[in-house]
Amino acid sequence: MSDFEWPVRVYYEDTDSGGVVYHANYLKFMERARTEWLRARGIEQCALRDEHGVIFAVTNIELDYLRPARFNQSLLVGVRVLQMRRASVHLEQDVRLADDPQATTDKGTLFARGRVTVACIDAQAFRPRAFPDNVRREILGDR
Repeated sequence: MSDFEWPVRVYYEDTDSGGVVYHANYLKFMERARTEWLRARGIEQCALRDEHGVIFAVTNIELDYLRPARFNQSLLVGVRVLQMRRASVHLEQDVRLADDPQATTDKGTLFARGRVTVACIDAQAFRPRAFPDNVRREILGDR
């Protein structure tokens, strides 16, 4: 189970000609969930750049497509920290069916699961840089 979940509705624009979520859109859903996960922990990415001189960059993604999500379904996109390193964080993300009374699939049905590595990098040099201490604490939930 995820530590954080963000709701997403599947719009027509998210689907392919078969009426299912186009594969690349799962990455967009996951990106939004990561951004909102950070925001929920008090981390604004613009402030990171402006105050600490760092930005986040995805360096690796592995994504397993398990079953198709469809137009108008209500989804939950989860985020969970697997491992925190000096200048990177390894996350697990999943895309599940939310509690949707119109759904023809069971609540919690897993559509996709991914493993994402996000690096903390210097905003000018684009080289790895250690997470600021307060950011590290917030990511790990040590408030």
